Amino acid sequence: MDAKITPQGVNIASDFTLPARFPVPVIAVVHVGSGPSVLPSILNDLGGLPASHARHGAALEAGHVYIAPPDRHVLVVDGYLELTHGPRENWARPAIDPLFRSAAEAYGTSAIGVVLTGRLNDGSAGLYEIKRRGGIAIVQEPSEAEAPSMPESALLNVDVDYRLPIAEMAGVLLELLKDMAAKPSCRKNAGDLKMAEITTPTAQTCPECGGAMAKEQLGKMTRFRCHIGHVMSAEVLAATQLEKLAADLAAAQRSLNERAALARSLAAKQEAQGNAETAAQWQAAGMQAEKLEEAVRQMVKTDWIHPEEREP
Repeated sequence: MDAKITPQGVNIASDFTLPARFPVPVIAVVHVGSGPSVLPSILNDLGGLPASHARHGAALEAGHVYIAPPDRHVLVVDGYLELTHGPRENWARPAIDPLFRSAAEAYGTSAIGVVLTGRLNDGSAGLYEIKRRGGIAIVQEPSEAEAPSMPESALLNVDVDYRLPIAEMAGVLLELLKDMAAKPSCRKNAGDLKMAEITTPTAQTCPECGGAMAKEQLGKMTRFRCHIGHVMSAEVLAATQLEKLAADLAAAQRSLNERAALARSLAAKQEAQGNAETAAQWQAAGMQAEKLEEAVRQMVKTDWIHPEEREP
């Protein structure tokens, strides 16, 4: 889940209300990064199921909502929660994909993954794993999502079971859980969850660590992984490349401004000492830096085309 938090609360909470005796635990991931998260207190104030941040080693309890804490991936292992500071995935920690992969491994056909509103496509690869293990995939109707990219990506890349508006999800979940209670769950042997179907070398480098990346193909989804373990979809890689490019251009503009100022200062110093030829060379160096800074300034001002950065 990548839900937007507003002063009134989470924009999905009023419609996506689960009954007090919900028979299974609920684990949610919101892209809060390393910043503070007040989502559990917001959910508790709104009523419904009790909510708290996930704690490492805590046993899962039915009828409780566990929220991934800031800067930690949350996993489920043998009925317990595990928090990790592992490499960011899709430029996020906490990320949804690690949770979905662990749920697919732990619960097999009893795992249910739900992808809600959010930018880019975190959650799609993890939902693919849940389906590969025989679990259930549910996606919010993109037309009602504040940020439709994540639901759209899941629908494009995963054979989802349900495409639903938020208001219908609680009822469908309850019916699914009734059906699951009547039959035993099983774990499908899908091999090592860390392995993609196809892996090939690529010329791309990791925006986080600068390491070489391999291209992986998961069904219809293309993603990239470096040797450190940073993983991102092709769309997220494109977005992070653009972010890094903007930072690099800003740094180049700053460095050129500094060089121009220093060159002018050195030219004045040499002029004062009577070294006209050296002063002229420093003056030329300053003018060159100014000219290049203007070229970089135009690139910094460029409205870069990025299809994922659109109004929802």
